[in-house]
Amino acid sequence: MRIVIPRETHPGENRVPVTPETAKKLCRLGAELVIEHGMGLGSGFTDEEYAAAGATLTSDREALFREGDLLLRLRKPRPEEVAMMKKGSIHISYLDPFNEHELVRLLQQHGVTSISMEMIPRTTRSQKMDALSSQANLAGYVMVLQAATHLPRIFPMMMTPAGTLKPAKVFVIGAGVAGLQAIATAKRLGARVTAFDTRPVVAEQVQSLGATFLDIDLGETGQTADGYAKELTPEQIQKQRDAQKATIAESDVVITTAQVFGRKPPVIVTRDMVEGMKPGSVIVDMAAETGGNVEGSVPNEVVAVNGVTIIGKGNLPNEVCRDASHMYASNLFNLVEDAWDKENARFKVDFDHDILPGCIITHGGEVTNETIRKILEGGN
Repeated sequence: MRIVIPRETHPGENRVPVTPETAKKLCRLGAELVIEHGMGLGSGFTDEEYAAAGATLTSDREALFREGDLLLRLRKPRPEEVAMMKKGSIHISYLDPFNEHELVRLLQQHGVTSISMEMIPRTTRSQKMDALSSQANLAGYVMVLQAATHLPRIFPMMMTPAGTLKPAKVFVIGAGVAGLQAIATAKRLGARVTAFDTRPVVAEQVQSLGATFLDIDLGETGQTADGYAKELTPEQIQKQRDAQKATIAESDVVITTAQVFGRKPPVIVTRDMVEGMKPGSVIVDMAAETGGNVEGSVPNEVVAVNGVTIIGKGNLPNEVCRDASHMYASNLFNLVEDAWDKENARFKVDFDHDILPGCIITHGGEVTNETIRKILEGGN
């Protein structure tokens, strides 16, 4: 089986789907690995390292798409790339299938088997393949660093002959993977951290990191079978806003991580809350690219509202692209290895597999993922 790795062309993207370490592992599986020249440079991996791992390097990008049996990517393919892929080939990457309806139809029409890394089920066995979690972990770390860079004061308490500096107050909204890492990072930097999540079950995790859990009674909330927070009703969102308002006003830094997969994120920090914060305060909106948790945040920009800095930068793991590449490449390899037919040295598309059916979007000219198929049918 020929596994191909084209260079990522999305503006500013430096992460890569395969590192020299995972390239060596793919070759050991018995695959023929072909990589586009310069593919790893954004994260500091040279062509020579990939060649030493056993890969073949090429400058013929079109040939990669035409001849690849299995394409391993980070970003979703462009329409012209799908058109070049041969029928029956397999493409694995982020796909955003809840929103990229035309892309899904195009993959279906061209007979490409597409696998979405966002759709890896959240089970114990699939943790090593869970790219959303691995990248969110790094995003949580990066958000705190961005806040610390823009805050006009230090995070830790400091006792000096000139007086005592009080620790910064950080409020983290959402205690999923990104939120918990943000809490841990802010605590390591010496801040006083408060956190809130709609799932009361995570209070113990927040407290184990040394933060205070803000207890707000929203009625029945909980989490989905996949571990995501359930969507709140409009009444619950308003109750959350009202209860958080005082904590936000007292905070030096507010970090929001409330993303709802496949849907627009809720607005949980309103304009009046922003205006109620002290000048010099900082807000980091992790969901800015997909609609935003904060009124006034702008995707991929840093703006000021009444003296409050709102950071809406997207693609946060890209800020630490080398480690992000190591983690994503490991997730990707673990998925490939788990479905690898060792006897025939190929990736086996198996609908009896306990992980693959949930993340295969198209196969054999059909949209095989039931959830995505219903969304497409509803849009017709």
